[in-house]
Amino acid sequence: MNNVEARRIVVAESAKYRAKGYSDLVALLGHQDTYEVTGASGTVYQLEILAFWDDKPDGVLRVRAAIDDRGLRAYVPMIEDFLITPAGRFVGE
Repeated sequence: MNNVEARRIVVAESAKYRAKGYSDLVALLGHQDTYEVTGASGTVYQLEILAFWDDKPDGVLRVRAAIDDRGLRAYVPMIEDFLITPAGRFVGE
């Protein structure tokens, strides 16, 4: 897996979810968005976006984007995540 290309993709895809509101992100609970993106190199990457409570229900939500090239990195994908409060503020930034 080209780590530079994969990092660029996972950050860009994560930014699309960061642009959504808290209630839209809560809708991800219990399932995940899984899709493929083809990098400039022609490598096909798999992305999985999921959300889960960071501490307690109806509190801070963690949204995680994981990317791999469907090879060995599928076992240890590259991760990008963020925390968002019910008020729509990002935590730890």
